[in-house]
Amino acid sequence: MVMKKKLLILLIGILPFIESFKYSPMKNAEGAFVYQHDKGEDWLMLKDNYMIHTSFNKSAKQFHFSRGGIYQLDGQNLKCRVEFDTRDSKKVGQTETHQFQLSEQSIQVANIEYKRADDGSAPLAGYYRISGRRQGDQINEMPLAARKTIKLLTANKFQWAAINTSTGEFFGTGGGSYTFENGKYTEHIEFFSRDASRVGASLQFSDTLNGKQWIHSGLSSKGDPIYEIWTRESITY
Repeated sequence: MVMKKKLLILLIGILPFIESFKYSPMKNAEGAFVYQHDKGEDWLMLKDNYMIHTSFNKSAKQFHFSRGGIYQLDGQNLKCRVEFDTRDSKKVGQTETHQFQLSEQSIQVANIEYKRADDGSAPLAGYYRISGRRQGDQINEMPLAARKTIKLLTANKFQWAAINTSTGEFFGTGGGSYTFENGKYTEHIEFFSRDASRVGASLQFSDTLNGKQWIHSGLSSKGDPIYEIWTRESITY
C-alpha cells in the first residue's frame, strides 16, 4: 500500500514535466500545419515571421477564407498583426493574440490542433514579394507599397495573396503543393479564390534562385507567358 502511494506521488510529480516536454514553444514553429474537418481542411503556414491561415475544400473546389500577417511567438502566445482577412477587412492593421502549444508533430492554436505537414526547411522556402515583371523587353520594377502581391512557401506548400494593407482590400489568392528540382518549379493548385476551375491544375516553370531573388518564368494558368522577379524579404513583428 505504501509502495502504491509513493508510485502515485511520483507520477503526479512528473506529469507537468511530461506535458512541458510534449508542448514547448522552443521547438521549430515554422512549416505547414493541416487541420482536417468535415467541411474540408485548414492550413496554417508559418515562415520568415509571416503566417497565413486558409480554409478550403479541394474535392468540392470551394474556397472558404484566408487571412495572414506578421507574427511573433511570445511564450505560449502567438501574436499576429493582420495584413489581410477575406472575411473582415476591418481587422487589417489589428493585432490578434492566440494561445498555442507546439510539439514535433502538431501545433495547437486555441482549441484546434493542426498536424505538421512539413518543417518549413527547403531551398525555396520563405516569404517573398513580387518586385519585378517583364513586359515586352523591359523589366518593370515594383517597389514596396501598401498594395502588393506576396508569396509564402514552406517545404512543400505555397500560397500567394494580392492585398492592400492600407485599405484592407483583398484581390485574390491561390495555393497548394509544389516541388522544386533541377530548376523546374511545379505547382499543384488546391485552392483558388477567384476561379475554382483552376483547382486540380499543375503548372511547371523554369525557375532559378539568385541570392534573395527568385526568377520565375513560364506560362500562367491562362496560358500567358510570364517572367517575374520575387524577392525574399526580411520582416519583423
